[in-house]
This record gives sequence, structure tokens and C-alpha cells, in this order.
Amino acid sequence: MSQNQDTTRYLPLTESTYYILLALVEPLHGYGVMQKVEALSEGTVKIGPGTLYGAFQALEKEALIAKVGEEERRKIYTLTPRGREVLRDQVSRLAIMVRSGSIA
Repeated sequence: MSQNQDTTRYLPLTESTYYILLALVEPLHGYGVMQKVEALSEGTVKIGPGTLYGAFQALEKEALIAKVGEEERRKIYTLTPRGREVLRDQVSRLAIMVRSGSIA
């Protein structure tokens, strides 16, 4: 696993945070993130505006996402290099969990 000390403090990610970071692999505004999270999770995770914007504030403060633009008052965010690393490490953790679960 590629985890380093800079990323381990963020792990494990909550399910909502994981899907938000996954949605922001490409730049999106908040409503786009809400739609993409629902699609990626096959409808199992739905994020409301309050939760999303609270998460945006926390993730931006931790430099995991960054605002990259604004269109018609919609702020557009994307992953930072650190955010990509955290997401990659979470995916590695999940792969281990799936492999371990396959023996059950």
C-alpha cells in the first residue's frame, strides 16, 4: 500500500467523503457532485447541500480539494494532488477489504 504519514491521518474516509473525492476526479460544481455521488454509489449514497458544502469547507481547508473556477455563481472544485493520493490510498484499503471478504 502506498500510504505515507501525510495521508494516513485522513484514513479511513467516510463513505460520503470517499464518494465526494471520487466525484471530484474531474472538476464539478456542488449540484454536479451530488448527482455524480448518487450515480457512482448506484443510489446508495445521497448527499444533501448542507452536508456537501460542509464537506467542501473541510476538504478545502485540508487541501484535498481546491476551487478551480466559478460559473454563474456555481463554484467548481477538483482534487488536489494530495486529494488524489488520499483517494488512491482509500481505494487500496477498500481493495484489501474486498479481497479479505471474498474468503467468507
